[in-house]
Amino acid sequence: MKRRLTMFLACMFLSLGMAMAQTHVTGVVISDEDQQPVIGAFVKVLGTQNGTQTDLDGKFELDVQAGAMLEFSYVGMTSKKVKATPNMRVVLESNSKTMEEVIVVAYGTQKKSAFTGSAAVVKADDITKVQVTNAVDALKNKVSGVQMTQGSGAPGSSSRVLIRGIGSITAGGAPLYVVDGSPFDGDIKSINPQDIESLTVLKDAASAALYGARGANGVIIITTKAGRADRGTITVDAKWGVKSRAIPDYEYVTDPAAYYELYYKGLYNYAADPVDGKGMTPEQAYAWANANLTASNSYGLGYNVYTYPAGQTLIGRNGKLNPNATLGRMVTGADGQQYWLQPDNWIDAIYSNALRQEYSATAVGNTDKSTFYGSINYLDDKGITVASAYKRFTSRLKADYQINDWLRIGGNMNYSHYTINSANGGEGTSADSGNMFALTRIAPIYPLYLRDANKNIMRHEASGLDAFDYGDNQSGGLGMSRPFMGGSNALSDNRVNLDFTEGNTFNGVGTVDIRFLKDFTFRSVNSVYLKESRSKGTTNPWFGLYATDNGSVSVSHGRNWSYNYQQTLNWKHAYGLHDLDVMAGHEYYRMVTTSLNGTKSNMFDLNYSELSGAAVTRNTNSGNSLYNTEGWFGRVNYSYGNKYFGEMSYRRDASSIFHPNHRWGNFWSLGGAWLISKESWFNAPWVDELKFKASYGSQGNDNIDPFLYTNTYRIISSDNAVAVVKRDRGNEKISWEKQGMFNVGFDFSLFRQRLSGSIVYFDRSTKDMLAFFSLPLSYGWAGYFDNVGDMSNRGLEIELFGDIIRTRDFKWSANLNFTTYKNKITRIADANKTMWLDGVQGYNSGSYFYGEGESMYTFRLKKYAGVDPETGKALYWQDIYKKDASGNFETDQNGQYIVEKTIKTDNAEKASYHLCGTSLPDAYGGFGTSVAWKGFDFSIDFGYQIGGQVYDGNYASAMNHNRGSAMHVDLLKAWSPENKGSNIPRVQSQDQYTTSSSDRWLTSASYLSLQNINLGYTLPAKLTRKVGLSKVRIYAVGDNLWVWSKRQGLDPRQSISGSVSNVIYSNVRTISGGITVTF
Repeated sequence: MKRRLTMFLACMFLSLGMAMAQTHVTGVVISDEDQQPVIGAFVKVLGTQNGTQTDLDGKFELDVQAGAMLEFSYVGMTSKKVKATPNMRVVLESNSKTMEEVIVVAYGTQKKSAFTGSAAVVKADDITKVQVTNAVDALKNKVSGVQMTQGSGAPGSSSRVLIRGIGSITAGGAPLYVVDGSPFDGDIKSINPQDIESLTVLKDAASAALYGARGANGVIIITTKAGRADRGTITVDAKWGVKSRAIPDYEYVTDPAAYYELYYKGLYNYAADPVDGKGMTPEQAYAWANANLTASNSYGLGYNVYTYPAGQTLIGRNGKLNPNATLGRMVTGADGQQYWLQPDNWIDAIYSNALRQEYSATAVGNTDKSTFYGSINYLDDKGITVASAYKRFTSRLKADYQINDWLRIGGNMNYSHYTINSANGGEGTSADSGNMFALTRIAPIYPLYLRDANKNIMRHEASGLDAFDYGDNQSGGLGMSRPFMGGSNALSDNRVNLDFTEGNTFNGVGTVDIRFLKDFTFRSVNSVYLKESRSKGTTNPWFGLYATDNGSVSVSHGRNWSYNYQQTLNWKHAYGLHDLDVMAGHEYYRMVTTSLNGTKSNMFDLNYSELSGAAVTRNTNSGNSLYNTEGWFGRVNYSYGNKYFGEMSYRRDASSIFHPNHRWGNFWSLGGAWLISKESWFNAPWVDELKFKASYGSQGNDNIDPFLYTNTYRIISSDNAVAVVKRDRGNEKISWEKQGMFNVGFDFSLFRQRLSGSIVYFDRSTKDMLAFFSLPLSYGWAGYFDNVGDMSNRGLEIELFGDIIRTRDFKWSANLNFTTYKNKITRIADANKTMWLDGVQGYNSGSYFYGEGESMYTFRLKKYAGVDPETGKALYWQDIYKKDASGNFETDQNGQYIVEKTIKTDNAEKASYHLCGTSLPDAYGGFGTSVAWKGFDFSIDFGYQIGGQVYDGNYASAMNHNRGSAMHVDLLKAWSPENKGSNIPRVQSQDQYTTSSSDRWLTSASYLSLQNINLGYTLPAKLTRKVGLSKVRIYAVGDNLWVWSKRQGLDPRQSISGSVSNVIYSNVRTISGGITVTF
């Protein structure tokens, strides 16, 4: 009994002791920035697996040993270790120091403080603020050194991206895209923008040199979202929007009466002109102009849509419309049927507001050894023209698993299915040009439809559709012919003809990470990309280009298949204040492209759009291409005391583009950085961080056509026999376009992180640019390529980020980026120096002059000299060359004619060419600001460009007296005997020099655009948690809302070369509303 009592007392005291050693801890974790609860923060007993997470109020409970140390951590915040006490209140600080950020670099990540190159990061929050089909469009006006142009607003279209200027005349200038560590040649549109964690732009050669041949034009690294180790969530987002034209028409004369009056004026002036016209009296000119105004001949418009009393004229002697004329006219065809003529608004009939809707759902989760991320997305992006649309479905699954302490594996798969309906071109033109051309350039006097005597739109019996007016006298023998785009009708082309593409893409990436010994890590990244697409196009058998062939059908199939194998070995070690990071690697890439297409005419049924549904073969073709690269590379990063940093890299690359004897190239880089603010002698309290950096790197560009190193031929049919025709002569010595870039600048953070940014100067040089050399016809070859040119781009980039106000309830920040650079051709092959122009030797191509010391896009044009005040004719400057006593032209030491004097001439053919500036801007960039107050958030972003020139051929065309095409309102201010001071020549028919190509049509390329506005409200957590939700945000967003340029209708953002067009799909604005719910 005594023994049992002793045991009982011992157990009791032991239990009491254990109970006394255990402590129940409660507390709350808050953020130092806004004093709000930190939801999902990790709370862990140091040195154990015992831990928990904070709830929706930031609170936690945990049983711990008395005196235990707790570690508090959260993504984006500095971890903190605190001794466990009752009722704890822990404040976590944001880890927002500029230099402490980690950025994605080539084959890894690096602290910004140790990074010696130039890179910019656009994060998920900024990407999801904009409504883009292609995630890269989120970079617009956001990153210094990045120029983006949008040639078309058609659904599914993409922007062109240039990084730090133009690197080549012949080779491509597109950057390399890297997705989750693997080079990606696929369509960026196949990636859901909401799956992207960040876009990192590597701008300098030191940053991109490890990518060798493919990174010469910069690198854009796309990092997709991954599972999080802190908590699991499900997020659903839905948005609905309306799209409309962002760019209005040019200021055309839209009133039919005013158009007839203006056109009549040109006929009258021609008839009365005694030199270049018919020399008629005023009365004769009046009668002749009226007789030809609406005639279907080489002078007239072909259509009269006014009714006026018999015996009278449409235009009176005062040049104004007959006051008795009324709009609309009844005509009788040769078939005896009556037709009603009235003008229609072609633009309004084709363009209309369109809907855009997008839905996505993501799931993020984790276990103690794995994380996963999954998403689905559906986009329905209708076009603002009939029969244009883009639909896309994407899905992604990304997961990783820690098998044991030394082995981790991961997988990332993305699938997308898409369909594209394109605006059908008609008239044998490209898909989004022919019909757009007719729409924007047709005169406001022509009917779109055929109408009966009751003014009702007629039906086309064979098709069952509305009967369209094709302007080619196709119905009833009306005797009328439209001189502009006769035989076409844009609306019917879009409604009847088919231009449809459907495709699937798959991208898979697998990773293996192995840690061994102590400081070694082996990583293998293997990826595969597959794209299959099938396109179909039809032209109807009733009207248009192929009506006489009973319609046509075209079918094509394409496949892109690529894979990339990458292996890297890293060694990291620290020796006191010395940190060393060494990496060596190997990479192999292969891409195979195949294509198959055919066209047949004489269709059985328009609804059966397959080749088997037509009888006559017009053409068939197929092809394939193969591209391989292989590289061995290495990098060494060194730092001392986290104050001095050095980096060097080397890559030896091979490309199948070149001859086997010239396929390998060597590329390298060196870089260094100095964190000045860490020096003991540095004493500037207002400077948080200041870093000086400099680097130089070399790269090679192989972005050229294959097989330039060998002779190429065309195989044709000659009397049903095979014939081989020479094309280009090969040059086995061609090799890389070599690029070198020097980069120097400062990164800084001031006033306790209230102002941060960077200032960088860069010098990018290209050596051995490829140029084409034409050969005489007697050689049989068209020509050959050789490495003979050099080019440079030198510029300055500035990026500023201001954290202006930061309180618990209110935050206000702003940003600005600025880039200026000068492009210059520094060497041209002697064989291509075919002329001197204004003291510069070079050659011309179209309206551009390529000369040593000049920009790539330098205009070569004649110079406009105004208007002859007496005749109203356009004048141009003509150089008169000096002659010697024998009547021969004198030349200077360069063999160039010496100009004796310059005179004005009204014959543009005699005018002299001159250098007329460049299309490249003096500066470009963007700026914006964002505000957050309680649950509200607002941001606004602008883009700008200063300087440069655009050749506005659209305006030039509209300033001419062309039959049946639109005319600009500026012609109403043209020269006349009463307005002799005008700088616009007189309106005159048949005048071939009025709108001759000259610097008259060069217009400033400056613009200011309102790129994006975003307004949102996040519901209070107290409200959302009552229904089991983590976060609810409602928002409204507008993109591409407004642009100011020198002239209405002009969009300088179309092209970097200064060539703009209104024959393409108009850029669009989008305004949407949406909701995001997180569970």
